[in-house]
Amino acid sequence: MGGKCPHRKVKKRRYSHKQFRREKFELKGDDAVYDELKKSDPDAAKPLPLDEDLPGMGQYYCLHCDRYFANVTVRDEHFKTKKHRKRLKIMAGPAPHTQLDADLAAGMGMPDNGPKLMSM
Repeated sequence: MGGKCPHRKVKKRRYSHKQFRREKFELKGDDAVYDELKKSDPDAAKPLPLDEDLPGMGQYYCLHCDRYFANVTVRDEHFKTKKHRKRLKIMAGPAPHTQLDADLAAGMGMPDNGPKLMSM
């Protein structure tokens, strides 16, 4: 007489495979990439380790965009794109907002209990 359709869960599972694979391709946040750029030396170009799970065995990487590419030509084409140029501009400017900035703006920063009156 009424009730839920028994096949409702099957319909939900049909397109959920993308959510499980999304974690593998998630990009780093702006603040993490910015810190990595400031920490690394531009002169020291170390070869990347081989990783067969990444495109192009993990050898063709854009540090600013946090992306791996299949070969040199695709990576070089990426360097000419509008997305990459915007990302370079963002990373060359002031530091992006961090979680600490967000907490302080929301009023969840360090508590201000006033000066210590007595220490034991």
